Amino acid sequence: MQLPFAQIDAFADRPFAGNPAGVMPLDAWLDDAVLQAIAEENNLAETAFIVPDAGGEADWELRWFTPAVEIALCGHATLASGHWLLTRDASLERVRFRTRKAGVLEVAREGDGYAMGLPAYSPEPAEVPGLLDALGVERGEVLRHARGYDMVVLDSAAAVRALEPDFRALAAIGDTLNIVTAPGTETDVISRVFAPAAGIDEDPVTGSAHSVLIPYWAARLGRDRFTAFQASRRGGHVGCETAGERVVLRGKCVTVIEGMFTL
Repeated sequence: MQLPFAQIDAFADRPFAGNPAGVMPLDAWLDDAVLQAIAEENNLAETAFIVPDAGGEADWELRWFTPAVEIALCGHATLASGHWLLTRDASLERVRFRTRKAGVLEVAREGDGYAMGLPAYSPEPAEVPGLLDALGVERGEVLRHARGYDMVVLDSAAAVRALEPDFRALAAIGDTLNIVTAPGTETDVISRVFAPAAGIDEDPVTGSAHSVLIPYWAARLGRDRFTAFQASRRGGHVGCETAGERVVLRGKCVTVIEGMFTL
């Protein structure tokens, strides 16, 4: 069996930046064990699998797998999937995806990039034992969202860039996405994101983390739109906007590999 495959750098305006995602369109779902094995073979932060949505609620069904697990929401692989579909049909202005745990998501053309709608997750102050120690920081504002997000707010961009987390200790806290953020210098906001419990020590650019970052920073900055930079080694810029119960992320994509996956 041969399956089409693309590797796309999301939230990137050039190759080797942003976050690489695998995109694999299927005619019908394969067994979950096969999907997981393909994602492990790809060894990317996420591989997105899309199947035409026969129910009519959206254009495609969408699922995401890390090399270790299926996840509930992935922003950069959704953006990459939208890019893959929209570059193949110039008549399309937007594409909608039905997901299993995050509702219907949309990617639309916007200039030479895309706008993507995701759920808005407002975090609340929380105590997360061991989190600051695992990150290697003495103090920070700690917040949590029940869908699996922990966030620590630091005072400076320099402190975010200097982080050297203990990934084993982070993974022991639980299967959560660990977001660290601060006011930016060249952008309004800076962040880094870690997910060692899901098999990803540091994620290059994390769309789903901005479901949490955007509501927090919109309230703190006092405005609906702002710019963000995720300061991983590859790095990536994200345009951010609140839209009621949704957030809107803006970014570009670059296709770097296209071929066939053979089973």
